[in-house]
Amino acid sequence: MRPGIHPPYGPVVFRDKAADFAFLTRSTATSDKTIDWEDGNTYPVIDVEVSSASHPFYTGQQRVLDTAGRVERFERRYGGGR
Repeated sequence: MRPGIHPPYGPVVFRDKAADFAFLTRSTATSDKTIDWEDGNTYPVIDVEVSSASHPFYTGQQRVLDTAGRVERFERRYGGGR
């Protein structure tokens, strides 16, 4: 990598306030807000709206679409054509 052209890469905490979930990782994203982490260090914190703790796919609360009903409605509306 060429020196001087890449943003700094360091530890950052991503926090999902809706699910009361946070995790520490490394990123080039930065923030002016900070948080005192479990290890006693202070890290920049980035608030996110959705994480694996609140996303319906990961929590198992996803909606199941009625695909059979959609197909039947489409065929009724536009004809079977076969």
